[in-house]
Amino acid sequence: MQKTALEPYARLPRAHHGRHVLAATVDDFGVAHWLLADGASRPGGGPDPYHAVVVSVGDGGVEVTELDAVHARWPLLDRLPDGGFVLASARARGADEQRQVQVFDALGRQTWSFGVGDAVEHLLVDATGDLWVGHFDENPAGIRRWSATGERRWTSGSVPGAGWIMDCYALNVAGSVAWACPYTDFPLLEIRPGEPVRVRANSLRGARGLAVHADRVAFVGGYREDRDRVRFGALTETTVEPAEVAELTRPDGGSLGRRRIVCRGGRAYVLEEPSTEWAVFDIGG
Repeated sequence: MQKTALEPYARLPRAHHGRHVLAATVDDFGVAHWLLADGASRPGGGPDPYHAVVVSVGDGGVEVTELDAVHARWPLLDRLPDGGFVLASARARGADEQRQVQVFDALGRQTWSFGVGDAVEHLLVDATGDLWVGHFDENPAGIRRWSATGERRWTSGSVPGAGWIMDCYALNVAGSVAWACPYTDFPLLEIRPGEPVRVRANSLRGARGLAVHADRVAFVGGYREDRDRVRFGALTETTVEPAEVAELTRPDGGSLGRRRIVCRGGRAYVLEEPSTEWAVFDIGG
């Protein structure tokens, strides 16, 4: 099988390696971010609330933003277009739900908090500042879009032709457009604000990431032996037509270990443990 090597993308500066990586992402403008704290978030100990820092690495160099009174457990992170940050707890039950999402300004001061529902798998901010949230199957709410002040602006609900959207396996947000491949039927959804959702039938199953460029798509990962597979497809008006298959590797050609995947347009960013170096796979380059 053909092998496709990731390309090195961004590194956490060595001065910050002694802190615990709570979350990491790459925003819609290509800047890499790490949420760091001196101890692990609960469960496993740690105060509530706690102090954290965001280290951002992009073309402009390295930025460090201090965040006080962080509550997020199993946090997800992204940056807002105005330079602020949004953090969300993957789990939220009872009294914790109203502070599940915390919005911080560019100086690290909290400006808003609200809930978006339990079992958050994906949190991606688009170029307009809206939050796209995809849930896993313990809360089959599907995919929803929120403002940065907690207004729910769109929900997947019952999308004609998409089947039951029980678990958002893969989500890609670029500009103001979202692409998703949800369980149970794994259709490829193209979601543009103000327009009907376009549903393409898809025979590929279990991908944890997807990259889309022009009329081409790449599904990254899958079940069991497919966890390192990249399965390409061609987009028609109504279907994804399967094409070639490759094996995704580290930049040095080695096999990947545990990893996180963040997808933006034609790029899939991969952060392998110990979570200090992002690498990228780009189908649009």
